[in-house]
Amino acid sequence: MWGVAPFAIYVTLFLAIPTFLAVATGFLDADGALTLDNVAALADPFVVSGFVTTLQLSAVTSLIGAVVGALVCYALIGTRSAGPLRSVIDAASGVLAQFGGVMLAFAFVATIGIQGLITILLLDTFGIDIFAEGVWLYEAPGLILPYIYFQVPLMIIIFMPALESLKPQWAEATATLGGTTRVFWLRVGFPVLAPSFLGSLLLLFANAFSSYATAAALTSQGQSIVPLQIRAALTSETLLGRENLAGALALGMIVVMAIVMTLYALLQRRAARWQQ
Repeated sequence: MWGVAPFAIYVTLFLAIPTFLAVATGFLDADGALTLDNVAALADPFVVSGFVTTLQLSAVTSLIGAVVGALVCYALIGTRSAGPLRSVIDAASGVLAQFGGVMLAFAFVATIGIQGLITILLLDTFGIDIFAEGVWLYEAPGLILPYIYFQVPLMIIIFMPALESLKPQWAEATATLGGTTRVFWLRVGFPVLAPSFLGSLLLLFANAFSSYATAAALTSQGQSIVPLQIRAALTSETLLGRENLAGALALGMIVVMAIVMTLYALLQRRAARWQQ
């Protein structure tokens, strides 16, 4: 019991209390009086649009990241766990999954920005202008590529153990009964891995939904996603007296994250039956 006390203190001081204070401000006005105006503002079309954009961005990047990451895991399952290839990919995934913020934004600006290396190369060599329809990199659609950049490595990290948990005896039993590789994956492999895959998908969704630093560094016009709307509520000179709107926006994000993490916990509980 006492062994978890330091962790409990850490969670209380750096997670529970800040979360409570952030959400509580959403029920206060500029003078500190109780009000529901900030919560009612969640129905504002601009705020609703921000949540819709954030949900769409999170869904697209998590789905692409989950599928690509799962395919990479499948390609690696035949290699030795202690081999050089697996070691390099594991190390790279651990680094790239945490590579974000200003560094990642700068990397994409330097490569596919308006004057980026690849942008100029495609234009001068092949006459291809990737910004012919507009400078999409600095808008919400432009966040898809940077988000996938760290979503795929994260999927490799969290899904590889589930894929490795498939027992060889299951494939042997399927072959003994006359089943093919296709039958094994359709009747055994996919059903067993489905909870882990869906759980990983939800974890990627939560990761994208709560991402802030990369979007803040890359997106310069408008506040298209909820984390940037929270920043605008706290710092914008055009929303004076509405700083507490950030608390209401945080409450909306917490509700979404609570739903996602509850589903993740249920799926992980089901997946654990096959990983023992």
